[in-house]
Amino acid sequence: MEPLGDALKRVVNAPNFAARYDDLRIEIMGNPGVQEFLSEHSTVVNEQMVDRSLGKLYEYSTASHGCDKCSDLSNCTNIMNGFEPKLVIKRDLIEIEYIKCPSKLVDENQRKTARMIESMHMPKDVMEARLHDIDLTATSDESRISVVEATNEFLQSFDETGELPKRGLYIYGPFGIGKSFILGALANELANRGVKTIVVYVPEFLREIKQSIQDQTLNEKIDFVKKAQVLILDDFGAEAMSAWTRDEVLGTILQHRMAEQLPTFFTSNLSYDELENHLTYTQRGDKDVVKARRIMERIQMVSTDIKLSGENRRNK
Repeated sequence: MEPLGDALKRVVNAPNFAARYDDLRIEIMGNPGVQEFLSEHSTVVNEQMVDRSLGKLYEYSTASHGCDKCSDLSNCTNIMNGFEPKLVIKRDLIEIEYIKCPSKLVDENQRKTARMIESMHMPKDVMEARLHDIDLTATSDESRISVVEATNEFLQSFDETGELPKRGLYIYGPFGIGKSFILGALANELANRGVKTIVVYVPEFLREIKQSIQDQTLNEKIDFVKKAQVLILDDFGAEAMSAWTRDEVLGTILQHRMAEQLPTFFTSNLSYDELENHLTYTQRGDKDVVKARRIMERIQMVSTDIKLSGENRRNK
């Protein structure tokens, strides 16, 4: 945008100064935004006020409005990146205030939405998933449709009541069929609604937890996960665990979420029964039916199991 001072110098130095000045004034006054403003404030705006405010009107008329002169935020042509001028009246003068442009608002909303999801060790494609990207024709049965309908029911309940349902889903089925992708899409839908979701890849999280004993961040990390508004535990039961990680880590997290009625989602290759058998035995081969059953009771209190069928998409 050419500064008014440069434009006026160009006009003043021209042989037909008066004519060129009038042309510039006519050009400014012909701007649709300027005309609309003057019409709305016709009872207070006069010729003298317009003449004294011509510089501001020029700045306004040559700026981008509604991002009409900018391809994106990084290529904003206005004086203040991401802001567009708005005409106001102050102290008997027409002044300019800069407000956020549409691209700036979209960018801030996207950043705000991104902050509503925190992930630990999750792949990028899962965290960028959207429900409309889910292929509902991939299986011969209706399991994928059922799972998507269940996630939509969770969202619909929140939309209607403003409160999160107390139970999430326990989605189980073969490896590589899209369980994580569906819950990644759910996390993004919740983020758009202002609901913060923590998504955790359980095998890596448990390895990190063991290391956290040495750097004294154990309690901090457990608290971070257990207090999440919505928690997604991905690939639950994928590896053998010690009695300590089962009882003191996962047991603590699930006990808190059950007591506080916080919705928790799981993906797993194991059904409820298979998972209970898996949790019964530790890495050392110790067997504890009671503690495994206690973990399962907590899981069943915070989730509803639903099976997902299909082919392994990662081999395609």
